[in-house]
Amino acid sequence: MKRPKFIIDQMCGRLAKWLRLMGYDAVYFDDINDEELINIAKREERIILTRDTRLVKRKIIANGYVKALMVSSDMLDDQLKQLVNYFKLKCDKKLERCIECNSELESVSKSEAKSKVPPYVYRTQNKFCRCSSCGRYYWRGTHWEKIQAKLKDIC
Repeated sequence: MKRPKFIIDQMCGRLAKWLRLMGYDAVYFDDINDEELINIAKREERIILTRDTRLVKRKIIANGYVKALMVSSDMLDDQLKQLVNYFKLKCDKKLERCIECNSELESVSKSEAKSKVPPYVYRTQNKFCRCSSCGRYYWRGTHWEKIQAKLKDIC
């Protein structure tokens, strides 16, 4: 089965970061009209995640031509639980996607990361990744442990 790809409107923006942390392709637009959102979802075979009741009632969505899920809660943990249960998402916690721009991450050598990360991080970490698009660097520090704990509670 193909891994779902998501498109998220401004009503559910925090979901994008967490879906990316779980390894899912999740694009987010904080300022996009419904027509463009639907067009992107249709063109890229993405599932719309929204809290906009008018959007999910549109004919193209109601008839199933474009998939969408009405997110039922304002609370992030509840939203994630809904998605995990509904789509049977896996909480792989692999650090594969940039949480800022959604592009894939690539492994880089420790020496390559030296001038891009804080000195303490360089001394204490051995594995680094870089976003192939925006150039942001990632590593599994103490923040990664907190992320894993949160996802363990949700999944």
